[in-house]
Amino acid sequence: MEQNPKNTGNMATDDANYSMETHLIYGKNESNKWDYSHHVVAPLSSSVIFRLDSAERGAEGFMEFANTATFGEENKPIYIYDRLGEPNKDLLEENLAYAEKGECAVTFGSGMGAISGCLGMLTKSGDEIIAHRSLYGCTYSLLNNWYPRYNIRTHHTDLTDLNNLHNLINKNTRVIYFETPSNPTLDVMDIRAIADIIQVVNNERKDTEKIYVVVDNTFATPFCQRPIEYGADFVVHSLTKGIGGFGTDMGGVVIGKKQFRDLLLLVRKDFGAVLGTKAAWSILTYGLPTLHLRISRQMQSAQKIAEFLAVHPAIEYVNYPGLPGHRQHEIATKQMRDFTNNFAPGSLIYFVIKGDNYDDMKNNGRLLMNYAAKNAYTLTLAVSLGHTRTLIEHPASMTHSVMPASELLAANIHPGGIRLAVGLENPDDIINDLKSCLSIF
Repeated sequence: MEQNPKNTGNMATDDANYSMETHLIYGKNESNKWDYSHHVVAPLSSSVIFRLDSAERGAEGFMEFANTATFGEENKPIYIYDRLGEPNKDLLEENLAYAEKGECAVTFGSGMGAISGCLGMLTKSGDEIIAHRSLYGCTYSLLNNWYPRYNIRTHHTDLTDLNNLHNLINKNTRVIYFETPSNPTLDVMDIRAIADIIQVVNNERKDTEKIYVVVDNTFATPFCQRPIEYGADFVVHSLTKGIGGFGTDMGGVVIGKKQFRDLLLLVRKDFGAVLGTKAAWSILTYGLPTLHLRISRQMQSAQKIAEFLAVHPAIEYVNYPGLPGHRQHEIATKQMRDFTNNFAPGSLIYFVIKGDNYDDMKNNGRLLMNYAAKNAYTLTLAVSLGHTRTLIEHPASMTHSVMPASELLAANIHPGGIRLAVGLENPDDIINDLKSCLSIF
């Protein structure tokens, strides 16, 4: 994605010569969205409505909205109402698209708003979705509790086995949806291999029957992985997590090809899942510029913590893409690469506590959570991830409790499984707290 040159005094600077880390601090140097050339930090727009010079200008703004085919891409926007667009969101979207190597980005009020917007745009009654068996609990609820009302069926399968994909694709398939690494089990899908299979299928289909690959990249963030580079059509994120980085603001984004931007804008306008201006400003100002620093530190700690857990006698097994024993370690080393092509296995760890049976293992997970909540300084019992603090939770009784026990097992979500989202603390402190917590078993 080309960036405009920036004029600094009398020196014309070609920002294409600079690293991604630097781009995430400076962003796009010039924008037709807003003239803030004298601000070191982008200003915060605090108004939901915008004054218009005339009725004709208002009419022009409504006509131009989500109408790129008629008015082109480079028109200076006419701002009318926050739900249609405003400068902070527009600036953030430019930077998010650049970070993920996509052509455009449209932000939403939450990660689920982004997922709902993307899938809602791509599917209609009678269509089908193929999804990985292990998903975020709310995504699972969307696909299984709400979409059947609209006659949209979802097939859950293990997408680490490509034979399952071949076996499930049919004439009604419109979306292949997965997280990689997946929530909470940290399965790693081969994005390139899946995209290649879908490309072969799409070569025999009309445009209205194409299948789209949608990847939730929340766990990895664009620092660790950029699915569009491997053939994915769309990337979705919960901006609340690693990209936001501080747990202060909710948000979501869909990143993809420019041809879909107008439809996504219309979905956002009509369904109302709009990212708040102040949240957009915070993510633009604090989240993206520090992404590489935060995730780099968290990954170093996660590797050390995963190695400690892997040999602990109370632990059944550990899933972390950075461990050679991870089932998809080879795939992870191929596609989870940072901005300078170093292996970047992320900051999430999934580990399972031993137990004699289902109820025993689930109870052990609960016991660990309660002990950590009362006794651990560096382990905060809370959902979410990508925070400055290390967050620990028990999916079977918390984020994935919407799933019946039989479906948890079918999704390979272990009743004793624990999800650890590593923060910025000293890793030795985290390990010491984990030792204390695990000593109860």
